[in-house]
Amino acid sequence: MKRFSYFTVFALAITMLTSCEVIGGIFKAGVWSGIILVVLVVAVVVWIIAKIAGGRK
Repeated sequence: MKRFSYFTVFALAITMLTSCEVIGGIFKAGVWSGIILVVLVVAVVVWIIAKIAGGRK
């Protein structure tokens, strides 16, 4: 029964706290980091392909 009480308090605390903005900020930073990483990887791949294709002429 004690475990159920802790779970209830934890669930109420989560629903009552206003930390959604913090979590949203973390996810926005994650999205931008992911976009930048993907752009960098694509740029490196294109550069490597251009070097390989350019070297064959």
